[in-house]
Amino acid sequence: MTVEHPRAVLIGPPGAGKSTVGALLAQRWGTAFRDTDALIEEAQGRSISDIFLDDGEAAFRVIERETVLRALQHGGGVLALGGGAVLDAAVQEALAGQRVAFLDVGIADAAGRVGFDGSRPLLAVNPRASWNRLMQARRPVYEAVSTVRVDTAGRTPAEVVDSLVQALDQL
Repeated sequence: MTVEHPRAVLIGPPGAGKSTVGALLAQRWGTAFRDTDALIEEAQGRSISDIFLDDGEAAFRVIERETVLRALQHGGGVLALGGGAVLDAAVQEALAGQRVAFLDVGIADAAGRVGFDGSRPLLAVNPRASWNRLMQARRPVYEAVSTVRVDTAGRTPAEVVDSLVQALDQL
């Protein structure tokens, strides 16, 4: 069986625009778009919030790791990972040698995009402080596993796609 890696993998915090930008990038390239959060929800038949609530974060992270590793090995196109997926050592190892784009964003833009509502379990209590803590912990990992970084702050999804295409074409 031939392994077909994604043409690009998008990572970043909640509100960076991974799903929106990923769908547009895939459309630009005429390829498929997959979002691991959506794959998890489809396979589990429930929302990520429900998985967190019913089974806990540790159980969700196991499901997430398996989903991400499978998605990285089976299917090309553009793949968007959930914000915390890159914290897993096996995922970090699987991302080595792939074209990984870190979509960076500040809290002001992220808040406007996600609204910090109850659908994001890790941001449910004191969303702004929680988001800042997540970014402080995750930024070094996002930077370490990515091959390109694109700032999404104050930019339209189309502008981010333009920057991504330019950056990825130089790899």
